Amino acid sequence: MKQLFRSVGFSVYSNYSKVLPPRVSGLLCYCVTHCRHSHSGTKSTTLEVKLNRQCNSPTTTTLSQNHNRPLFLRKMSSSTTVDSLLSGLDQTQIDLLKEECILLDEDDKKIGSASKKDCHLLENIEKGMLHRAFSVFLFNTDGKLLLQQRSDAKITYPGHYTNTCCSHPLNFEAELDEAEAIGVRRAAQRKLYHELGIKASQLPLDEFNYLTRIHYKASNVPYDGKFGEHEIDYILFIQRDVELDVNENEVKSVKYVSQEELKEFLDKASSEGNLITPWFKLICDKFLYNWWNNLKSLQSQQDRGTIHRL
Repeated sequence: MKQLFRSVGFSVYSNYSKVLPPRVSGLLCYCVTHCRHSHSGTKSTTLEVKLNRQCNSPTTTTLSQNHNRPLFLRKMSSSTTVDSLLSGLDQTQIDLLKEECILLDEDDKKIGSASKKDCHLLENIEKGMLHRAFSVFLFNTDGKLLLQQRSDAKITYPGHYTNTCCSHPLNFEAELDEAEAIGVRRAAQRKLYHELGIKASQLPLDEFNYLTRIHYKASNVPYDGKFGEHEIDYILFIQRDVELDVNENEVKSVKYVSQEELKEFLDKASSEGNLITPWFKLICDKFLYNWWNNLKSLQSQQDRGTIHRL
């Protein structure tokens, strides 16, 4: 059963992506991860209803009716015409591009949804496409930060070092819930299991500290002229001792670092050939060490009303 649950990024996508609606692929990840914890109060029937509702959606890309259609949705590159961009890439990672992300305006208001692939195409980003994301910083009880090195199989920023986990809430009910950023927290719990094998029971939702949001844009490295990032990124801190079971298709290596070790690592990164994700570098340069110094009083660091434009 453990292998089944961990296969969200492997056999579930590989075996069923051709027969399930695109929107369902992302929801499977949430359902498979959380149905295991039904004893804690999550009802499987509720999850089944959510799945059925998403199956009824007629299209992968949607737009809220109360907004004028932005340029990127009027002229968005079609997923059916860009498959050549994926030639030679890892199939598991290609399958994950079917996940449906949440499209935003610059005030972090939902205006629609689109596939992960469409959200990361530079052509769409240059027309203004913006999506919701999160970055988790997990510290152990010794105050050390868990870093990951992204797998070489990743389509964006392969082999780069970054914070503990970086990903996206998906466009289904549980992760759209904006009250206290609970949807983002659920997405973080889901992806920490998918990437690092950390069980949800070790990461209580109410222990994720939502601090602030950053808005940034970047091209892929190495530059390919195809992919990039344009996100409003929710910053989540959590301090827990956890057990890891790394998904090698997602993560190449992990290590815990102190502040001094991280500063030295970043200072030497260029000379030693270590790549750093752009969002992690921005967060380190602007915010991280002050937040880190206040791990025991993170409420004092909350700035939820601000979207920092970096």
